[in-house]
Amino acid sequence: MSVAATRTDYEVVIGLEVHAQLLTRSKMFCGCPTTFGAPPNSQTCPVCQGMPGVLPVINRRAVEFGTRTALALNARINAACRFARKHYYYPDMPKNFQISQYEEPLAEDGWLEIDLADGSTKRVAIQRLHLEEDVGKLVHEGTLETAATSLVDFNRSGVPLMETVTKPDLRSPEEAAACLRAFRAVLVYLGVCDGNMEQGSLRCDANISLRPAGAQQLGTKVEIKNLNSFRNVQYALGFEVERQGRALAAGERIVQETRLWEADQGYTRSMRSKEYAQDYRYFPEPDLTPLRLDPAWIDGIRASLLELPRTRRQRFVAQYGLTPYDAGVLTQSRALAEYFETAVAAVRPAPSGPAPISDASRARAKTVANWIMSELLRELPGDDDQAIAASPIPPARLAGLLGLIEDGTISGKIAKDVFERMFRSGEDAETIVRREGLTQVADTGELGAIIDRVIAQNPKPLQDWKKGKKEAAKAYVGSVMKATQGKANPELVNRLLEEKLAKL
Repeated sequence: MSVAATRTDYEVVIGLEVHAQLLTRSKMFCGCPTTFGAPPNSQTCPVCQGMPGVLPVINRRAVEFGTRTALALNARINAACRFARKHYYYPDMPKNFQISQYEEPLAEDGWLEIDLADGSTKRVAIQRLHLEEDVGKLVHEGTLETAATSLVDFNRSGVPLMETVTKPDLRSPEEAAACLRAFRAVLVYLGVCDGNMEQGSLRCDANISLRPAGAQQLGTKVEIKNLNSFRNVQYALGFEVERQGRALAAGERIVQETRLWEADQGYTRSMRSKEYAQDYRYFPEPDLTPLRLDPAWIDGIRASLLELPRTRRQRFVAQYGLTPYDAGVLTQSRALAEYFETAVAAVRPAPSGPAPISDASRARAKTVANWIMSELLRELPGDDDQAIAASPIPPARLAGLLGLIEDGTISGKIAKDVFERMFRSGEDAETIVRREGLTQVADTGELGAIIDRVIAQNPKPLQDWKKGKKEAAKAYVGSVMKATQGKANPELVNRLLEEKLAKL
């Protein structure tokens, strides 16, 4: 059965559970550092190793980050919340329980708006957001199935983790991937998580079920783990849609279970039967008192919230006249969006605020966007905050280069060469242009003589032009640009050439 046929006969119901490691300097309940990549077990203490008799202390910064995220997701912050013990056994969890939140989470009942591929918008309900501690990491000799020995690294044990659970509002693998992208963008903009799925600082589990089209009752839920990229989220859910669709069509019963996505082979396999809440034997954490948040403290965090990516993307389209695609690229990270706006303002100061700007300013904004996307991002190792901050060409210097194009000092072709030299040397455009003698040739007498010489040396394009082949004149433009080493003013060359050809 194809995916298309499955989606005709059955409705797909998907919910996401997203785990984000918070960008705090210390762990959730102790003072150990959270630096990624440190030597195994070098960032541990009796608390995160689960030694008997130790007492946890809540990380205030983690609570702040969780509150900030909840407010950005339009969720209700609970005036009082508390931590609980979630019991299960696994070698990477020394206490045999995880300190998490269960019946009294940090926040509930929020929503996130996402943009879909067809241009429509969907509001995805957020069921809950809670804080917990991460567990350690098992390192296997070979694969999990064949390893004779497994080692435990507790560096990650106790790292602050924020789990956000959506309601089952998503109706396709594509919607699920779009939701995860939108959620990651919010986390990165807020500065609460780096969003690095490869390193595991952002992890996603997906719950999926199928029900007959038009039915109200939900089908049997299957959880999928090991989804470490947007593509894997979409592919794994697509596979599961087909698998469950074939099973239901054959009269088989779907079993509630947890399945693992095997990305290399492109299929899901059963890991274990799905646990229920009672299986974890939740009870309140006796070593931590209930957490009560000061309303004034919450209001202060709310007042400090920055413009979120979706809002900024919409503003870029309305204010600068960018296409939705260009605006989407430029708002992938907060640093890139701020780089763009700083460069636009530096080229030619324009009115601030969301009101539309002049056509000339819109054209400049489009030029800045093109240079960032085609030149700057090609040279940088990425578009995240660190890569943008380390750029050897700050916004003001890019603006200076584009100003030289606009006032006719250099041509666009020369500007690309200058840009490469700026990136390698860290110098500004004016210094390079002056030292290398790259100023554009705009003397009509000098250019006129070059055009006369080019026409005399190559008469065939002239003959073709006289026969009505107007495109033949482009050969002369190219020859003039070559003769001036790209320094000729293209607009002036075209005007002078048109005048001379008309006389001939």
